[in-house]
Amino acid sequence: MHYDAQVKNRIKRIEGQVRGLLKMMEEEKDCKEVVTQMSAVKSALDRTSALVVSSNLEKCIREQDENNEDSSELINEAVQLLVKSK
Repeated sequence: MHYDAQVKNRIKRIEGQVRGLLKMMEEEKDCKEVVTQMSAVKSALDRTSALVVSSNLEKCIREQDENNEDSSELINEAVQLLVKSK
């Protein structure tokens, strides 16, 4: 699958957040601040994961529609991926 620049930039931003989180831990920052940053990282990953799954799902459904194939199994698989990522 091709991943566009938008998705790659999101991952780079998340990578920066994780580095910042590690730095906060090394500097022994307050627990509340660290947990807040962890929550932000998790949320960013969840949103990015949903974007990847939905983009892939859209592409696959269009391809199956062109081939007159049933896409219900593909939709179920995408939903399972989203559920698994939570």
